[in-house]
Amino acid sequence: MMKRPIIIDTDPGIDDAIAIAIATASDALDVKLITTVAGNVSLSKVTNNALKLLALFKKEIPVAKGAKQPLLRAPVDASEVHGETGMDGYDFPKQADHLLMKEDAVTAMYQLLSKAEEPLTIVAIGPLTNIALLLRTHPEVSSKIAEIVLMGGALGRGNKGILAEFNIVVDPEAARIVFESGLPIVMAPLDVGLKALVYASDSEEIRQMNATGEMIYHILQRYRNVQAVNGSAMYDACAIAYLLVPEIYQTVDAYVAIETQGEYTAGATVVDLAGSMGKTPNAKVCVDIDSTLFKKWLMESLRKC
Repeated sequence: MMKRPIIIDTDPGIDDAIAIAIATASDALDVKLITTVAGNVSLSKVTNNALKLLALFKKEIPVAKGAKQPLLRAPVDASEVHGETGMDGYDFPKQADHLLMKEDAVTAMYQLLSKAEEPLTIVAIGPLTNIALLLRTHPEVSSKIAEIVLMGGALGRGNKGILAEFNIVVDPEAARIVFESGLPIVMAPLDVGLKALVYASDSEEIRQMNATGEMIYHILQRYRNVQAVNGSAMYDACAIAYLLVPEIYQTVDAYVAIETQGEYTAGATVVDLAGSMGKTPNAKVCVDIDSTLFKKWLMESLRKC
């Protein structure tokens, strides 16, 4: 079976760690490059986290360090959710520093895409700063991007702003560039993540699976304590799930506008599900997920890690 070549752009992050674990262990995906972007915590911390994960997973995947701040705005983070390091709760024995490239993320993506014999999919599970910079700096590589599958945005209420989801509100200007790029985009918003839950009993089962499961169990303890007693949302794994089991989603082709100017609504994703704006759809938006099938897929995938 031919593997699907992908780039993961990420800000690890507890749920990022789980998404990366599944993607790098999948028989159907070929992770060519991991790029990091400031988001959940600072750029240096998320980059270290990516290198720690690859050491644990025993995967030889190059890592390139990306943007340390948004295009126009001051940095914000989510350390109150993910902890000081971004993956608090587990003592990683080492990190794979030899995998860190000298090139920055935009250069590394450009070089990889330029040489690619077939288009690659970009899986964006952090703020979209790196992707926007790539598209503005090297627009000629657009033809080498099969699609962008991202976790971000919200159909309604947000989790950082009242109407804004974290990955978008951190850098709405970058998100606007990406959504207006004309590239095929799949958006897995906050709303489906809130239905993709792992419970305490699930994490106990995950702990027994393998070394990766042991790590996930410990970092989920932090996540659960600050998220909700009713389960921990696997937001970023939703993007990987779309690649591997798209049938678990209900999707709508819709025009998505990114609000950048609103005093109270900057970072909001205005998703025109009914076509009221009369604009051509620019994204395939996941509007619902089969929670039972997601859980089954997640647990089966983690057993392979």
